Amino acid sequence: METLTKTSRRDFLKLGLTAGGGLVLSFNWSDSLARITHAGDEAAVNVDFNSYLSISPDDVITIFSPNPELGQNIKTSFPMVVAEELDADWKKVNVVQAALDVKKYDRQLTGGSGAVPHSWERLRKAGATARQMLMEAAAKKWNVSASSLTASNGFVIHADGRKLSYGALAADAAGIPVPTEVKLKNPKDFKLIGTAVPNVDNKEMVTGKPLYGLDFYREGMLHAMIQRPPAFGTKIKSVNAAAAKALPGIVDVVTFKNNVAIVGKSTWEIMKARRVLKVEYEKEGNIESTTDHDKLFKELLDKPEATVRRQDGDVVAAFKNAATVIKREYQCPFLSHAPMEPMNFFAHVKADSVELVGPTQTPDRARNATAQLLGISPDKVTVELTRLGGGFGRRLQADYVVEAAELSKLINAPVKVTWSREDDMMGGSYRPAVRYRFEAALDAKGSMTGYKLRGVGINAGNSTREDNFPSGAVDNLLIESIDHQSPITTGAWRAPITNFLAFAEQAFLDEVALAAKKDPVQFRLELLDKAKQSPVGAIRYDIDRTKSVINLVAEKSGWGKKKNLAQGFSVYFSHRSYVAQVAEVEMVSGNPVLKKIYAASDCGIVINLSGARQQVMGGIVDGLGHALYGQVTFKEGAAEQHNFNNYRLIRYNEVPEVEVHFVDNGIDPTGLGEPALPPTGGAVANAIFKATGKRLYNQPFILQEEMKGVKLGLKM
Repeated sequence: METLTKTSRRDFLKLGLTAGGGLVLSFNWSDSLARITHAGDEAAVNVDFNSYLSISPDDVITIFSPNPELGQNIKTSFPMVVAEELDADWKKVNVVQAALDVKKYDRQLTGGSGAVPHSWERLRKAGATARQMLMEAAAKKWNVSASSLTASNGFVIHADGRKLSYGALAADAAGIPVPTEVKLKNPKDFKLIGTAVPNVDNKEMVTGKPLYGLDFYREGMLHAMIQRPPAFGTKIKSVNAAAAKALPGIVDVVTFKNNVAIVGKSTWEIMKARRVLKVEYEKEGNIESTTDHDKLFKELLDKPEATVRRQDGDVVAAFKNAATVIKREYQCPFLSHAPMEPMNFFAHVKADSVELVGPTQTPDRARNATAQLLGISPDKVTVELTRLGGGFGRRLQADYVVEAAELSKLINAPVKVTWSREDDMMGGSYRPAVRYRFEAALDAKGSMTGYKLRGVGINAGNSTREDNFPSGAVDNLLIESIDHQSPITTGAWRAPITNFLAFAEQAFLDEVALAAKKDPVQFRLELLDKAKQSPVGAIRYDIDRTKSVINLVAEKSGWGKKKNLAQGFSVYFSHRSYVAQVAEVEMVSGNPVLKKIYAASDCGIVINLSGARQQVMGGIVDGLGHALYGQVTFKEGAAEQHNFNNYRLIRYNEVPEVEVHFVDNGIDPTGLGEPALPPTGGAVANAIFKATGKRLYNQPFILQEEMKGVKLGLKM
């Protein structure tokens, strides 16, 4: 095991971090080496080698990045992989956001931290194939063997010193048969991969160049905002649009399904018209409040029947014979995705085709849903991707795209539908509310002989991860779940399920370790050793990789060796990657102050060191902020949080120092957009307990009974 790099919060300004909990602008955008262009900008004389790249005679290499960019750095990382195998000069690389093309690209979506693991080999082969074709062209030109040539920094080089640029060889190389087998580089020979490369959009973001869906404008298009039901479980009873229609700039007011769209010539005009629109609603189905869910969770936790997700050994006997039993419950609220850019999309439904433009994590889903709605073939629908101003799972859905297409069809005109922040927060798709009950049985020696987990969730489907740790390390284990179907719409929220399960599990295991009179880190390592020596059932996680991040973060944080600092530990596996964290809390004037968080990550080969740091830091900031403050509550079906005035996000001056380390093991890359978020809440809660003696069982922390009279100081 080797530490690849580390960074701290002091480096944020250098790195240009865009995190889930806040925005820090980079001031080094001029250092960005690759240039950014847009689809259609490349010269017509470019020579296409494959779906991912083309080369022009003037040596400019255009690399297409097919997956949506929402801040996870994919638009920089994907081209870096192609450029590495191509041996390109990064200074001469143009990066282009590709439009949706299911024939050229596979899995053209962003979700589940799966883009790089899925495309890693495909991207490498794209670059290596073009490199081999260029070398074959040079070999023919010089009448030498291709094996006598090398490629470097945009040139093919002969052993005698002769060299030709890729641009000079591009036309000839295009006539070379595409090789079916290519040799990929040994990772030890990487020159670009593993370095810190600025985001290719940095300059455009800082200087305000249109990149996002909200920036998109088409001459002649109309604007629209949609009034949706303010409460889940209600439907339109009546609409009075007379006052709205009478205002300047309003083209039409259209009622469709359960929506009322105000269509006009500018966003400001339709916003004013919406204020005088009168819509009356009536009940349709269940109308639920947060108080209803609290009662429901208690009932479901005690319900005799549940869906058994995993059962190992004899759990009843283990608890009957236990020397000590620990039983705890944990609960989390609904959360809004709250991306910086609210939902928006442009649609133009024509006689024989549909044009869609905007920010989506799943462009193919948007296309297919639109085609199904209109009853046309998907190949009649084009989707152009803009950069996404955040998504966190919300833009996996296609609802906001489909409603734009439906409205365009109804008004027979191109239209851009824009959601307000209140629309986004009150009528969006939420992180499901969940409650867990954990139970552990210990024998007289402090060994965990039994483990039970029941998860109950709102529309969660399965609120557990039954094959994750500590499954496989406990002889007698039972994991169950119960789901309640609610009219409140829910969906994937960054690190689905694990975003809270990790906190609950890791906080609980700390209590179990304390009851067993064992160090929390050592307690987990002993469980992992048992799982390796005598595993019980299936194990989804890699034991050695889990231990590697535990040992690394313990070493870097000086676990257990610091005076006057309370340390809390957490480790979690999600999206194929492993992250361990240690949070440090210091008591200042009787209040706990979160001073620092250490993180050790194993995501395999790090492609872009800058982007990887940002992902880990951003995940920690997002996880910390939502654990502390985040919640959406409901009263009679309506969300009580409407905007950032009462949906609290973490602030920049509340972010502690963060130090990041990576395990360098040469494994192919695994996910990184989400894995750093789940462990954060557990590490912080365990550190707060160590400092104050008060356990936190529910989120958001700041509202819990245990925090009354305690001021949690978060200092730079």
